[in-house]
Amino acid sequence: MLDQLAAAIARHSSGLWSESAVPRLIPVALDELVAPCDLLYEPMICFIADGAKRTIAGDRSWVTGRGEMFLNSLVVPVTVTFERVPYRSVVLRLDGRALADLLLELDGTDPRTLPGPGGQITAPMTPELIDAVTRWVGLLDTPDDIRPLAARIESEILYRLLGSPLGPILRQFALADSGAARVRTAAAWISEHYTEPLSIDMIAAVAHMSTATLHRHFKTATGMSPLRFQKHLRLQEARRQLVAGNTTAALVAEAVGYASATQFNREYRSAYGLPPAQDAVRLRGRLANARGA
Repeated sequence: MLDQLAAAIARHSSGLWSESAVPRLIPVALDELVAPCDLLYEPMICFIADGAKRTIAGDRSWVTGRGEMFLNSLVVPVTVTFERVPYRSVVLRLDGRALADLLLELDGTDPRTLPGPGGQITAPMTPELIDAVTRWVGLLDTPDDIRPLAARIESEILYRLLGSPLGPILRQFALADSGAARVRTAAAWISEHYTEPLSIDMIAAVAHMSTATLHRHFKTATGMSPLRFQKHLRLQEARRQLVAGNTTAALVAEAVGYASATQFNREYRSAYGLPPAQDAVRLRGRLANARGA
C-alpha cells in the first residue's frame, strides 16, 4: 500500500514543496539528499510513504519515516534534514473549519481528558488511513473528480485521524478557546510582527495568558520561548534574503528588525556556523550544484 501511495506522490510532485489542484494537498518528492532546509511549518499533517526526515524545532528533534505521520498544530520555524531517500510524502494543510464541522457531526469532542498544548506528535499510519490518503492523492490523476470528491475524502482522512493517536491534539485544534489555541494565536501573531520590537508582556496580552503561563505552554508546544521563536523567524528570513542576493548583511539585519548589525552577525553565525555573507555564498554554491546534477 505504501508503494502505491509513493508512486502516486512521485507522479505529481516537482520537488520539495509542490502545490496541487486538490485543495490543501501538497506532494513532496526528493530523489537525492539535500542540505538541511529552514522552513516555516504551518498547521498540517505529513504522511510519509517512503524515506525519512529529521525535524528540529528549538530544543526538540524527531525523526519521521516510511509508514508514519506527523502532526504540527501551529506556525513554527524548523530545520528539516532528509535522512533517507527516495523521500515521498504528502502534506494535508489543516482547515480548522472542516475539522470543527466534522466534530459537530460526530456529536462533539472526545470525552477523554484533552492533552496539554503540545504542538507536534508522530504516529504510525493504519492501512485504512493509507488507503484514504492514496485515493486523495489519486484524484490528481482524474481532475474531473477533484471537485465532487476531494472534500469527502479529506473528511474521511480527518475522521480516521480523530481515532488515531493524533486525535486529541486535533480536537484541541478545533477548540477556539483551548490553551493550544491561545498558543497558536500567539505564534501566528509573532510570525506577522517578528520584525518589530516585541516583549513577553505584549505577546501574553495577545494570547490572553499570564507571562508565566504563556512561556510554559509556548515552550511545550514549540520547543522554544516566544522571543527565541521571534529570533528564529528573523534569522530564517535574513538567510532567504541573503541567498537571493543583491543586498548586504547590514541592510538585511535592519529589514528583519535588528537594531544592531553586530548582534545580527553574532546570532547569525551562532545559528548557521558562518558569518552572513560567507553562508550565503555557501548556500548559493549548493543550489547551483543541485541544479546542475
